[in-house]
Amino acid sequence: MGKLRGLVLVGVLGAVLFTASPASAFAEPVRPAVVTMTVAHASPVLVPAQTQPPGPVLDPAQTDKANTEKTKNKLIAGFIAAVLLGTVIWGRKIRSKKAKKS
Repeated sequence: MGKLRGLVLVGVLGAVLFTASPASAFAEPVRPAVVTMTVAHASPVLVPAQTQPPGPVLDPAQTDKANTEKTKNKLIAGFIAAVLLGTVIWGRKIRSKKAKKS
């Protein structure tokens, strides 16, 4: 019975870790501002360079659709994992009953 509890605990923990996605993993690094110097009559003048957005512009509709598909895939994989875990536990129970009879 202790092994069964351990297997269930490992299965639940694996499902939680599989479905959790930390937001900090996708954080974009901070980029320093680019500054150019122009010399005019021996006095330096700092002129900020033109900056572009740090990354591509994403369409929120496409992002939501991708997140929905990813969530659906994770749910399907979690369900399959739970079914397989149940099958393994059920098979071990049957095998232990057969071993006790003989």
